[in-house]
Amino acid sequence: MEPGRNTIAIYVDADACPVKPEIYRVAERYRLKVFVVANSFMAVPRESWIERVVVSDGFDAADNWIAERVSRGAIVVTSDIPLADRCIKAGADVIGPTGKPFTEASIGMALATRDMMEDLRAAGAVTGGPKPFSQKDRSAFLQALDLAIQRLKRAGFSG
Repeated sequence: MEPGRNTIAIYVDADACPVKPEIYRVAERYRLKVFVVANSFMAVPRESWIERVVVSDGFDAADNWIAERVSRGAIVVTSDIPLADRCIKAGADVIGPTGKPFTEASIGMALATRDMMEDLRAAGAVTGGPKPFSQKDRSAFLQALDLAIQRLKRAGFSG
């Protein structure tokens, strides 16, 4: 089931998403459709408003599935910066699991930082990963998700 033209839907880049339970709670409260997109089977609550989408394990298959379907009224949850860029260009709101919104104004710097970090890792200068996910990150995410939904509702979108 694809959402209607003025309907808010949440698309989750689910493989490494630490905030799926929070997304389900918020979506239930607002009666929003959720698409949980992954490269392999993933357990999701058995609710009519949650759709599990299992894509092939091809390179960027989950990203492509999401990017090809989003537009204004969609909220995408991902930490994948190139996917965030594609979704912003399609008109979607994009939020990272730590609550950081990706916007037209911030995505260029995020892409540049990502590329620089890849180069540093390839050169052996950076060996650590991201900091551990915290309760503060979870709270910031919930606040950012609620804000995105409220902004879309004020713009005329519904659940």
